[in-house]
Amino acid sequence: MASVTSLSDSVQQHLASALSAALPEAAGADPLLRRSDRADYQANGILALAKKAKANPRELATQVVAGIVTGEVIADVEVSGPGFLNITVADKAITENLAARYADDTGRLGVPYAAHPGTTVIDYAQPNVAKEMHVGHLRSAVIGDAMVRLLEFTGENVVRRHHIGDWGTQFGMLIQYLDEHPHELDHKESEVSGEEAMSNLDRLYKTARRLFDSDEEFKTRARRRVVDLQAGDEKTLAIWQKFVDESKIYFFSVFDKLDMEVRDPDIVGESGYNDMLAETCRLLEESGVAVRSEGALCVFFDDIKGPEGNPVPLIVQKSDGGYGYAATDLSAIRDRVFNLKATTLLYVVDARQALHFRMVFETARRAGWLNDDVTAVQLAFGTVLGKDGKPFKTREGETVKLENLLDEAVERATAVVREKAGKVGLTEDEIVENGRYVGVGAVKYADLSTSAVRDYKFDLDQMVSLNGDTSVYLQYAYARIQSILRKAGEARPAAHPELALAPAERALGLHLDQFAETVLEVAAAREPHKMAAYLYQLASLLTTFYDQCPVLKADSPAQVANRLFLVDLTARTLHEGMALLGIRTPGKL
Repeated sequence: MASVTSLSDSVQQHLASALSAALPEAAGADPLLRRSDRADYQANGILALAKKAKANPRELATQVVAGIVTGEVIADVEVSGPGFLNITVADKAITENLAARYADDTGRLGVPYAAHPGTTVIDYAQPNVAKEMHVGHLRSAVIGDAMVRLLEFTGENVVRRHHIGDWGTQFGMLIQYLDEHPHELDHKESEVSGEEAMSNLDRLYKTARRLFDSDEEFKTRARRRVVDLQAGDEKTLAIWQKFVDESKIYFFSVFDKLDMEVRDPDIVGESGYNDMLAETCRLLEESGVAVRSEGALCVFFDDIKGPEGNPVPLIVQKSDGGYGYAATDLSAIRDRVFNLKATTLLYVVDARQALHFRMVFETARRAGWLNDDVTAVQLAFGTVLGKDGKPFKTREGETVKLENLLDEAVERATAVVREKAGKVGLTEDEIVENGRYVGVGAVKYADLSTSAVRDYKFDLDQMVSLNGDTSVYLQYAYARIQSILRKAGEARPAAHPELALAPAERALGLHLDQFAETVLEVAAAREPHKMAAYLYQLASLLTTFYDQCPVLKADSPAQVANRLFLVDLTARTLHEGMALLGIRTPGKL
């Protein structure tokens, strides 16, 4: 089915036509239409056009109104203030538009695809091999997953990349220890859980570290192993692979708890670009983008200085010949641009890495790897804080483990679900499953409903609350509609455009119509918090509708059918919108 023209677009077309008739030189001008609390829409563009044409804005607005055909789409237009237009849409137009969205058998609710889709490589959810995932990994994973879903829904070709930390000097210590104690990680992958895998790695890491710190001979052997690893020694690589495989068992278990799909081919860590590092350095040096400074290969920037005014370079290769993060990140850009044919590189990375990525992107631009056809963007995010407003830690001052945090959220949510389970007849299995969806959804929504660049407080009590701007509130709104639909008996949802709409029906309908433009705007601007805000407002309007408009006890069978149609479309919109944020909507809660 073709996409559905939104009401705002239809109103815009009527306005544009009347505007160009009243002021021919204004043909194609934007009437600046927006939702208003004084009418359904307000158009503010006439003031600027009148100023440009040296005309009286109120007189021009009156001329435009005279040229607007009312009836099918626009019910009424009035001039307000110095030349604003207050526009009321016809009830029939609202219902017919929503009926077209409801009839979309593709499941897209009439949402069009983006006009010019490209290929976006999203770099997100970047854990480190042999290390536990902590609360700091949450935002990259959750925001990145939402952006994957949103962009794919708009028709973008999305390539996922999990740039895991699987290379570096610490592996010399780990590999040497495992070589000398070869049975420490012996088991069949199918026999070990993610928790056990992490426990094995954590124990091995701590033992190896103690030995490294206390035994100079072991330390020498471990450092030699780093050289062997970087040189591609087969035995060393085989032991290194054991660490990677063990870590992946753990990663997948955490991502499964997060209800996120992470596929093995999408995991391309630092090691994946190892063979490109020397060539990346050669290309940068030969082109003059990077220069040698005290033996290191560096890129300098006029506008980046240290505290004493000295230049702060991006070090691509250290003076001892080793490669830093910059070499890996620049090699990854080359791979993503030239092999994956990316038009956009999107990095969902902590805001504290902003300077590093600014320097990396500028270096890639100077080298010609980024240009007008390929853009690189850091979707920077803030810090997760505790209730005290400080970085989220355990009582002992340790970083909070992501698994523990998710387990506690699910435990709290399950208690909330269990409390109401008797009223809706949930089985024990359903309580457990819904508890998981509500708990994980609560954590994701708290993150996604905050603008990515802002810090936010992690407060589980608030997150699993049935009141306020929480995913639980939205999930219960969805479940409430499913309950109404189950109780409807023989009555079926059906649009009745001939019926007049109550104010709460109109408000709900006009907001439902904005879903398509919201999806496209959120995806283009990379601002998933605006999708969360849209859905919360939708659930709030639904609550007002419930209070003011009986559904199953409406005045006539036609009105019952029309209201069932309105709430069913609301449920579908909530379901789709929440899915785009990676959150489930159970049918019974």
